Amino acid sequence: MQVVGNKIIVSSGKDEKIETTHAICQAIGGRIAAPKNEAENNAIMFFLKKYNQYAYLGLKEGPLPGIFLYSNRFPAMFTRWKKNEPNGKGQEKCVEMYTDGQWNDKSCNQKRLTVCEL
Repeated sequence: MQVVGNKIIVSSGKDEKIETTHAICQAIGGRIAAPKNEAENNAIMFFLKKYNQYAYLGLKEGPLPGIFLYSNRFPAMFTRWKKNEPNGKGQEKCVEMYTDGQWNDKSCNQKRLTVCEL
């Protein structure tokens, strides 16, 4: 468990499809972790390093390619895109975080580490 600001970041340590991750996070009263600042990004990265896995973030590409939205449909104001990302041009709707804290747009059909925010 990582506490940052008014959020608690937790991980099951298991990799799941994004739909399963959504369900797991909702079942514990939270949602998929979606960092809004560097401290939150680092708290999520703690689990990625611990389990040596990538994780999906709680962001999805909206109707305009290259614009990624939180679950409340507001655009992400904080980002940590890896150089030359996002590059999916509407074809990679999800966002994954690497173990170094950088982001990549990615198709939503992989299994990734479950990281939730409460």
